[in-house]
Amino acid sequence: METSKQSIGSDDTSKQWLDDIKKLTEKFQLPGVDVAALVDWQRKDLETLVEANRQAYEGVRALIERRNEILKETLAQWQAAVKDATSSEAIAKQAEAGKQGVQQVIANIRELAEMEAQSRNNAWKVVQDRMQENLANLQKLLQPK
Repeated sequence: METSKQSIGSDDTSKQWLDDIKKLTEKFQLPGVDVAALVDWQRKDLETLVEANRQAYEGVRALIERRNEILKETLAQWQAAVKDATSSEAIAKQAEAGKQGVQQVIANIRELAEMEAQSRNNAWKVVQDRMQENLANLQKLLQPK
C-alpha cells in the first residue's frame, strides 16, 4: 500500500506543520511560553499517530495474510475430500472431515478475532501512552513556580 507524500507523518508535511506552529507562537510572542517545548510536544504527538497507524496497518496486513492461508488450507482439504467421494466409506470419511472442518472454521475465526483485537490494542496502547505523557506534561506546566 502506497502512501502519499502529503499524508500526516510524512517528513515534509510534519516539518512544515511544526514550523508553522513555531512561527505562529513567535508571532504572538507569548511570555513564558517555551516554543521549543511546544514544537517538541506536537512532534511527539505526530510521531505517536504515525506509530499507531503503522501498528494498525501491520495488524491488518497480518490478519489478511493469515486469512488467505486459512482459505488455501481449507480449499486444499475440501478438494482432497471431494476427490475421494466415490464409495460409502468415503462418504463416512467426508462426514468426519466435515465435522472436523466446522471445528477448524470455529478455531480459525477465533484466531482471526484474537489477531484483530491484539492489533487494535497495540495501536490504541501507543496513543494511550502518549496521552498519559501529555497529561503529565500538562500537570507540570500548570504547577505554580
